[in-house]
Amino acid sequence: MAPTWSPDQKGVKVQIVDVFGLRLATGYEKDPAGRLLLQSEESVAQGRSWSLAKACQLVRNDAHPHRWVVLHRHKKAWGLFWAGGGLDLCRDELGKQAGTEVAGAIVPATPEALLRLVLAMEDPEDAASLQGRSSKSKSRGKSIAAQTGFPWRAVAVTSLVWLVVLTGISSYAVLQLQQQSELMRQLLKDPK
Repeated sequence: MAPTWSPDQKGVKVQIVDVFGLRLATGYEKDPAGRLLLQSEESVAQGRSWSLAKACQLVRNDAHPHRWVVLHRHKKAWGLFWAGGGLDLCRDELGKQAGTEVAGAIVPATPEALLRLVLAMEDPEDAASLQGRSSKSKSRGKSIAAQTGFPWRAVAVTSLVWLVVLTGISSYAVLQLQQQSELMRQLLKDPK
């Protein structure tokens, strides 16, 4: 049974991720037997964006549906998926469903592999597309930073902490230089 979505959810842009090969779907073709085969590349920039309904249909009809995950094209969703443990969870669950079919095809999720995949990521589509139209109308009066939810507070706190650390290091260095200077003066005054 296919899930039901609101019109706003149907229009959300997503990408189809091969969780075992760390690749993104770029298109599809049919094999000689008539089965759908998703094609993929190793870069987010090369990956194609799909509507949610189309992406789910493609994954369901693929010859190997247990390789693919549909992921919202939004930085927070990507962050939770890659760094928040979503990739490992999906690999575990889909690996159980697929059985031995994917055992040898798992690309290790090293930081280098993930960086290579995500390095050219474009800005995500508007995150408000998941929410109803009422929230869109409310956000029209807000600044762009407030609409995107940029973590200004975290940036400010991190900057303040670094400023304090650098001030401490600088003060310590100046103190050490003053002590060395005083020691040099004493040595020059009393040549024994």
